[in-house]
Amino acid sequence: MKPYLLSLGAGLLVGIVYHLLGVRSPAPPVIALLGLAGILLGEQILPIAKRITDRTELARFVGTDRTDRDHDA
Repeated sequence: MKPYLLSLGAGLLVGIVYHLLGVRSPAPPVIALLGLAGILLGEQILPIAKRITDRTELARFVGTDRTDRDHDA
C-alpha cells in the first residue's frame, strides 16, 4: 500500500508544480484513466470470484473463524 501512496503523492506534487509553472499536463483525459481503472478491476474479478466459489478455500476461511466455545457446543 505504501508504494501506491508514494506514487499518488508524487503525482500530486508534480501536478502542483505543473500548475505553478503554467504547463499543461501530458496525462491522458480522465475518461482514459477510468478505462484503465476498469481494465485493472476486470483483471481481478475472475480470480476473486474463483476464490470465493472455491469450496475448499471457503471451508478453510470459515473454519478459522471459530472460537474454542464453538467447538465445545
